[in-house]
Amino acid sequence: MNELGKLLLVVGLVLVVGGLVLMVLGRTNLPLGRLPGDIIYRGKNTTFYFPLATSSLLSVVLSVILYLVGRLKR
Repeated sequence: MNELGKLLLVVGLVLVVGGLVLMVLGRTNLPLGRLPGDIIYRGKNTTFYFPLATSSLLSVVLSVILYLVGRLKR
């Protein structure tokens, strides 16, 4: 049970930090979500949005961060 409690605390902290980062990024005028390569289709009654470029960029950034964290743990 002790390990589960630690895991829940870490997951909670990650969610709080992620939420704070999203709030700060929302106040800046970074074009995340509006990058060239993001697919937006606006029909008569529907809108389809697929953030292809944004998700690719975030994937690369998170991969680099996790790689660096893994290297520091060695």
